[in-house]
Amino acid sequence: MSSYRVQVATGDFLGSGTFSSISITLVGSKGESPKQPLNNVGKDFLPGAVDEYKVSSDRDLGPLLLIRLHKEPYVFFPEDSWYCSFVQLITPQGETYRFPCYQWIEGHRTLELREGTGKLACEDAENPLFMRHRAEELKVRQDCYSWAEYAPGTPRCLAVESIEEMDTNMKFSITKLSTFLLRSKLAKAEMKMKGLLDCQQSWKKLEDIRRVFWFNRTPVSEYVADHWMDDAFFGYQYLNGVNPVVIRKCTKIPANFPVTQEMVAASLAEGTSLQQEVKKGNIFLVDYKILQGIPTNTIQGKQQYLAVPLCLLYQTPSGDLMPIAIQLSQTPGSNNPIFLPSDPEWDWTLAKMWVRNADFHVHQNICHLLRTHLLAEVFAMAILRQLPMCHPLFKLLLPHIRYTLQINTFARVRLIMEGGMMDQATSAGYEGIGPIVGKGTQEMTYTSLCLPDDIEARGVTSISNYYYRDDGLKIWTTIESFVSSIVQFYYKNDDHVQSDPELQAWVLEIFQEAFKSRKASGAPSSLKTVAELTKFLTMVIFTCSAQHAAVNSGQYDFGAWIPNIPPSMRRPPPTVKGTVTLEHILETIPPVNVTCIALSSLWLLSSEAGDRRPLGYYPDEHFTEEEPKRFIKAFQDHLAEISEEINKRNRSLPLPYNYMNPSEIENSISI
Repeated sequence: MSSYRVQVATGDFLGSGTFSSISITLVGSKGESPKQPLNNVGKDFLPGAVDEYKVSSDRDLGPLLLIRLHKEPYVFFPEDSWYCSFVQLITPQGETYRFPCYQWIEGHRTLELREGTGKLACEDAENPLFMRHRAEELKVRQDCYSWAEYAPGTPRCLAVESIEEMDTNMKFSITKLSTFLLRSKLAKAEMKMKGLLDCQQSWKKLEDIRRVFWFNRTPVSEYVADHWMDDAFFGYQYLNGVNPVVIRKCTKIPANFPVTQEMVAASLAEGTSLQQEVKKGNIFLVDYKILQGIPTNTIQGKQQYLAVPLCLLYQTPSGDLMPIAIQLSQTPGSNNPIFLPSDPEWDWTLAKMWVRNADFHVHQNICHLLRTHLLAEVFAMAILRQLPMCHPLFKLLLPHIRYTLQINTFARVRLIMEGGMMDQATSAGYEGIGPIVGKGTQEMTYTSLCLPDDIEARGVTSISNYYYRDDGLKIWTTIESFVSSIVQFYYKNDDHVQSDPELQAWVLEIFQEAFKSRKASGAPSSLKTVAELTKFLTMVIFTCSAQHAAVNSGQYDFGAWIPNIPPSMRRPPPTVKGTVTLEHILETIPPVNVTCIALSSLWLLSSEAGDRRPLGYYPDEHFTEEEPKRFIKAFQDHLAEISEEINKRNRSLPLPYNYMNPSEIENSISI
């Protein structure tokens, strides 16, 4: 008779325990034990408990291969869900086996778990039991996670129509969900109490916008309200604002943007010219041509408008990035003037606001929604559909897709649906989202998702005070080093990469569903080397963590002062100079209630709703070998060093840049 010590860990959060009867079967290379109930005196499987049992077998089972957990009815108690963290066994010979679980077991069923060592398919090829287990696990997941189309020409998504249809393992925890809903209700209650949500009138004066929230102000939002009209702050936002990824070096003045030396001479340093500054690499361009032809919205019966501007910026000898010319349409002409800093104050201010409105739409729909949320959803779906739990890349990537499917489903049923916030408060509205995202998908390239390549391609390697770039490159390098260690531990050579069918199926599915099988995107449909795999995994983790933080966390900070990033415009762009007044601007930006709708959403979606896991924090121990654990510790140490460097720099800045601080970055897109 052989006796095994069995420890079973239940999740340490509300609702994770169970009243069901739990039994276990041990499966070894020499046979399997009878199914035996796990039952001690008193209540078993309470939240946070690690219960210990003795399991007997009438023979030596040999090396343990897997276990079966049987969750069955217990007397009159109804079906419930149980969150099992892990099972650990000590054999009669003193060997320890750990079986990671970290998932909900719903209803009454049996779950098979592999011992926690990471294994590629080639290492299981001689074991029919393991190969069967891998195949059956993926079949179940592929049935659970099926594809649907969000909009034509865009990345596909999870096929559910409501959050209730989702697998429990992909849903928010009770803590996160309750905090998320409470914040939403409190924000709306404050505005309702003030009578703002029902007011369809224009703002009487700009300063009244500060009244929207009493308690939800931040140091950055107050700074923005004080400096939004400053040209230097306008330029700063292209480097360190909520959308720091669209600026690029101007190597030639575009033919459809006929800016002359005479127009900008007063904005340039003494003794230089526009062409000289172009050659020096000091002239930069933002071009919103992707918005051409996008349908516009009607809000509360009033037509909304969208410009398609170009904006030229100049980095001064002192390092400030200053706008020097703005054209609000792609076609030059007498009814499409080029606005300049020397124009009347409100003319120039409104021209900048039109640029900021265009930037809002590119940011929200492409840089934020498409290039983080929708991409991460494809990554998550492909991980769940193509990589079994024992695969080392499943273990590596699972923390970086936590809650992503729920937040994206929430967005589709509440935010970007017909009648949702984007429909109620933005110039493009619901009808414009699909076309913008579709255009963005057609233009999306693999290299643009790889930060070092993107920085080089946009020509912004040497622009001053670009903290997004500086912090991001440090994080990219640190993630790459960590990923390289993991990859080289499990993939000994390029042949192992090429011959891993699960890895290749994962990459191919991403190519098909995210990049729409577009070879022009440069995205790989297969991976051939350890180096290619390392870069691809680095891109995935960076996109799901640091990149999302960069384009999400500052939404409320920079958007709370609605004139800085107006989501909708109620009057068309000006076609002549000298006609704009403050009253004109107040009649152009959103009215009171639309402002409130936009701000409540920005507050909710840029505030972490509890239950957060910062980048590199992996409390669920999917890796059981010592070497990967050491790699994780080194990763965490390097991230801590980056945080310290950022904190030190920020102490000397008038406006600290903290969105790429590792301590503030979430492991996954969960908000």
